[in-house]
Amino acid sequence: MTPSWIEKFPGLTKLNPQLAKPLLEASKVVRLPAGTRIFGPGQAPEAYLLLIEGSVRVQQVSETGREIVLYRVVGGESCALTTACLMGYEEYQAEGIAETDVEAVAIPRSTFDELIATSAEFRRFVFTAFSQRITNLFRLIEEVAFARIDVRLAQRLLEIADKNGHLALTHQQLAAELGTAREVVSRQLNEFQRRGWVVTSRGAIDIVKRDGLAHLASAP
Repeated sequence: MTPSWIEKFPGLTKLNPQLAKPLLEASKVVRLPAGTRIFGPGQAPEAYLLLIEGSVRVQQVSETGREIVLYRVVGGESCALTTACLMGYEEYQAEGIAETDVEAVAIPRSTFDELIATSAEFRRFVFTAFSQRITNLFRLIEEVAFARIDVRLAQRLLEIADKNGHLALTHQQLAAELGTAREVVSRQLNEFQRRGWVVTSRGAIDIVKRDGLAHLASAP
């Protein structure tokens, strides 16, 4: 195996060569197709995961089937939930789904534990990524608890839409993105459509008046 995947993670390029060599030898590059359930509740992580390419959606699903997207892992990032479970010897409480074809590095638990114990550079790499994700999760909690749903929906539509203003998403998928009920999203989209900002169809939304959404998205 060549060390090329390490170049995707700047923090790891600072590793002592004596530590980088066994890391490369022990780690495995895996490729998974879109739609793969990478981990789920009740499972214990066996490896530290670093994503080289693609996107993984980490989401929580309640007993009633309601979903909320906690965060996404993209190329060059690690999974904070996996990190927490490895360090705490806990099982997953959420699931990770490959949104696209993904390529990732799996670092065995034994190698992860050894590097955490012996390498300041590796600890810094792991904890920096972990702390950044935790900060983002607290921001998500704040948004779900306190921010107006119409403002959050407008923001998310503008974030996700392609350059033509098109989103191939269902109301249920948008509800999961925002941590709310499908009925709430449908009601807000109907209001946006009444105002002439969007046009909704089965499994898709098209933004036709971006300025209106942008004005609402910037509301305090």
